[in-house]
Amino acid sequence: MTLDLLIQQLVNGLIVGSFYALIALGYSMVFGVIKLLNFAHGDIYMNGAFVGLIVFSFVGIWVGNGWLGVVCALLVSMLAVGLLGVIIERFAYRPMRNAPRLSILITALGASMVLNGTALALTGGRHYAFNTDLGFAGVDISTVHITYTQMVLVAASIALMAGMQAFVSRTMYGKAMRAVSIDMGASRLMGIDVDRVIALTFFMGSALAAGGGVMAGAYYGSVHFFMGFIMGLKAFTAAVIGGTLILFLVFKPTGLLGRSVVERV
Repeated sequence: MTLDLLIQQLVNGLIVGSFYALIALGYSMVFGVIKLLNFAHGDIYMNGAFVGLIVFSFVGIWVGNGWLGVVCALLVSMLAVGLLGVIIERFAYRPMRNAPRLSILITALGASMVLNGTALALTGGRHYAFNTDLGFAGVDISTVHITYTQMVLVAASIALMAGMQAFVSRTMYGKAMRAVSIDMGASRLMGIDVDRVIALTFFMGSALAAGGGVMAGAYYGSVHFFMGFIMGLKAFTAAVIGGTLILFLVFKPTGLLGRSVVERV
């Protein structure tokens, strides 16, 4: 393998890895707060891609198939699918919160099957083209070509993750999320609305997954109902491998041996 080919593959891997990171971070957020493996998360990613495609096709009539249409699709999809995550938490997971772990796991798998089956019924299992016109212009480094589209998608992924980190670290609701992740019962006694905090966690995790779905659809040029299962497995692996570090940074910024800091919510 030549050096140029290695660099090109590293660039391609960075693009795909940014999509994985958005979904893996959603996995880690939900698990960090309520210790739940949300196996429907990959299907939420898939729903985000389809919602983004619908919005993109609609607004493209007026604004074209360029970046403005992609941005509109991204924002609407994150909002809509974030609300879908809240609905799933309210009607599927909240009634099972105090149930045995196996029951919660079965519920998560059931939610995944419902989302996947609904998408299959509505789309017929077909691939749908995500016809963007983002161009192939970019920067050439030796024989390696890095498009502006790749740069923007990576930058957008980093911006979304950085925004989430800032929210969790610096806002009142972020402090509440960290408190609930440490001790849900004590947080409730201190006056924190635990149900609202958990719903917010699902909203943010689902919105991140939807953002990854829209960007993946725009990058690859197509979406299909099975993309959530495949990406969900890979992102779950990424969350397991890197989740410990992510959770320490988000919910225990002082580290394993750091000094405790008392913060009032």
